[in-house]
Amino acid sequence: MIISQKTIEKLRALINEETEYRSGPKLVAFFNKYGFADLYEPGFPSRWIYTESKLKELNGKPELDKCIKDLFAPVNFISRFSELDKFISDFNQYLSFDGWLVVRQGQDIIFQKAKGVDIDNEKSKEAQTDEAEFLKTEFNGIPLSSLPVDSCLIPYLETRIKEIRQCLSIKASLSAIFLIGSTLEGVLLGIASKYPALYNRAHSAPKDAKTDKIRNLNEWTLNNFIDVSCEVGFLKEDVKKFSHALRDFRNYIHPYQQMSMGFQPDEHTAKICFQVLKAALYQIKQKSEV
Repeated sequence: MIISQKTIEKLRALINEETEYRSGPKLVAFFNKYGFADLYEPGFPSRWIYTESKLKELNGKPELDKCIKDLFAPVNFISRFSELDKFISDFNQYLSFDGWLVVRQGQDIIFQKAKGVDIDNEKSKEAQTDEAEFLKTEFNGIPLSSLPVDSCLIPYLETRIKEIRQCLSIKASLSAIFLIGSTLEGVLLGIASKYPALYNRAHSAPKDAKTDKIRNLNEWTLNNFIDVSCEVGFLKEDVKKFSHALRDFRNYIHPYQQMSMGFQPDEHTAKICFQVLKAALYQIKQKSEV
């Protein structure tokens, strides 16, 4: 099987953190099953670069098929099979463009030829709100002091919001996205820390594959925080829908990674990201007042 760069990027995200968080040593152990003999030692590249490079080496080889089957093996998703099916469905949106589909048949993972990509059907599944309407929504005058986070955090949030506006005013889009992503992650971590039982009971809470225990909050990604916050009601689907440019913001901090991804955010992307942050703060405030 030969897969496209977009499919490789999605597969990388699934391996690195979406299905479970894999540290550098875990990634080495994962890929060494497919013919590599790597060691985790000083000078090891970032998890993102390592995983993508390995997938590119496997692309077009039988080992790639085995890698995908192992990733989605139902035995790794005991007590969370619905989550597994969602991972497969999300991945198939990319893989179908390469002419293939992953199919779970009971405890077996197989591949089937895709009959084509029904774009109209995929569009019908999306939320009705489009980007233009989302950007028009007003979220002005949100008092940060009303957020259910440690009060000591509020002055830092206020400073960051001010700096985000300054970045946007001079069209420093990449800097704005760094600030927006880290600010949203900080707010959601603060809320999860205040309501740990609520977050840890969520079906979408990330688990360690070996222990089947919920990961510590400091191991969660922004992607995890957004998904769980939507599930428990602090965020709504519009924030989840338009947060795609923010979810991997940490990948763009290093120039090499940004170059590898070809990520060049423009003013429009930065504005959508800021709107996601404002909408999230507004929705969190609403939820906390209920």
